[in-house]
Amino acid sequence: MSLELWLAFVAASALLLVIPGPTILTVISYSLAHGRRANVPLVAAVALGDSTALALSLLGLGAVLASSAFWFAVLKSAGGLYLIYLGVRLLRRGVASAEIVAPAAPGSRWRLFANTWLVTALNPKGIVFFVAFLPQFVTPGADAARQLWILAATFVLMAIVNATLYAVFAAAAHRMLTAPRAQRGFNLAGGTLLAVAGVWALLARRPA
Repeated sequence: MSLELWLAFVAASALLLVIPGPTILTVISYSLAHGRRANVPLVAAVALGDSTALALSLLGLGAVLASSAFWFAVLKSAGGLYLIYLGVRLLRRGVASAEIVAPAAPGSRWRLFANTWLVTALNPKGIVFFVAFLPQFVTPGADAARQLWILAATFVLMAIVNATLYAVFAAAAHRMLTAPRAQRGFNLAGGTLLAVAGVWALLARRPA
């Protein structure tokens, strides 16, 4: 994997992580309800949740990518179509400006940790997204498993930083994320990024 490709993954992941989804809304809601004492279990839950989802994704990806170049190309194409689908959905949400609703916070920090982990790790859409997203940054012909684990570790570290920033600045983030204009901006930016990534995956040259 080249440095340029890794930096492209970092940039794409940063933009995707900033978009408010179930995990971020859970972190903000729980931070507002419990204060700073909730930050450590929240960030730990996000790290463990993303690691769990990525591990489940990589188990399937490793088998597919190791089988043949043909299935690698098929997976990249299917992933590209899925990313375009997600991008179009986000763009439509940006136009419609749907309201984002944060979940209610549980009473104990243990339940807070468990709920956040469940939201992050066991969302089937998240696992499918990783299966579609990660192969777009894998260099064919090189060690696919090593590249995937590097990408996974990079994403988890960035997710930890992202969750920490949202938890620390929960009140300001909550006001920003619940503003209709901000929601439209996030959805339009995220939808554009996903659609472009999908088109790029479909048009990228495949090795013979």
